[in-house]
Amino acid sequence: MSDTVPEATAQEEPAEVEPEYDPAAPAPLAVDRTPTGDAEVDEQLRRLGDADHLATDGHLEVYEDVHRGLRDALTALDARPGPPAPPGPYESRS
Repeated sequence: MSDTVPEATAQEEPAEVEPEYDPAAPAPLAVDRTPTGDAEVDEQLRRLGDADHLATDGHLEVYEDVHRGLRDALTALDARPGPPAPPGPYESRS
């Protein structure tokens, strides 16, 4: 019998430690954002993706900014010049 300790033939690798789940950590919402074809609206929808990297207390600022941008885009639709509307049946045609 020998007093020597046998050498380990394979080195043991340290076990991988999975990161601890933190529900308060920022996580992508994975919400599909379908392009609308309107550049201003599509830019606001892309801006929603900024909330994916923020803690929940930062979402409000992004949502308010997007809401303001979408409201401005809708308001701009009313301000665009177009052909005059035909007079209604009760309007006088002078």
